[in-house]
Amino acid sequence: MKLDILAFGAHPDDVELGAGGMLAVHAAAGKKVGIIDLTRGEMGTRGTPELRDEEAKDAGRILGCVVRENLTFPDGRIPTDHEAQVKVAEVIRKYQPEVVLMNAPTDRHPDHGRASQLVEEACFLSGLHKLVVSDEHAGLLPWRPKQMYKYLQFYNLEPNLIVDITTGFEAKMAAILAHKSQFYNPNSTEPDTVIASKDFLASVEARAMDWGRIIGAKYAEPLISVRHIGVESLLDLR
Repeated sequence: MKLDILAFGAHPDDVELGAGGMLAVHAAAGKKVGIIDLTRGEMGTRGTPELRDEEAKDAGRILGCVVRENLTFPDGRIPTDHEAQVKVAEVIRKYQPEVVLMNAPTDRHPDHGRASQLVEEACFLSGLHKLVVSDEHAGLLPWRPKQMYKYLQFYNLEPNLIVDITTGFEAKMAAILAHKSQFYNPNSTEPDTVIASKDFLASVEARAMDWGRIIGAKYAEPLISVRHIGVESLLDLR
């Protein structure tokens, strides 16, 4: 199955927080979108890997994803070696996305930066004809996405592209809340975490509104482009 957009996340809720609105908007417009989680989030303070697997499936359906897979890299120590790069490259060849989204280049959680490096380098390797892959994926043709973008997460990094997600914001929040074990639940007896607070959920909306304000939209999500952004006409820009 060829995808238009494939989003990678270090943990099962990363994509929802950083790029959920974008996926929802494009899925609603008829584009094929998918998510690849690199780990099961097994080191997280709350929930279990099995529970998080189910939450991720529910969240993916809410966003309109036609694909959601997990590569089961170890949480807390995502590798960036060649073997890991090849494993990600095989997924890129499998789904041939035009656009790849990935974690922020640096962030509060060290896995996010490592995941960003891993996916960016795998996108390049995926286009090499002489790359040696596993027998299972030997028949897949080389593929390199047209564009790669890094979504923002905990840190307020400087983006160079902001996407209007007004029509997808409701789905974004619903997908975030599908991760019931991770976010605010007044009835939970599990330990408190930064993202499990009521204020954190409020900040997700506040940030989306603030990025929207900058481009004249109600809600938006920012991106850092790996490559230079090109357009055919200046009139295509807001």
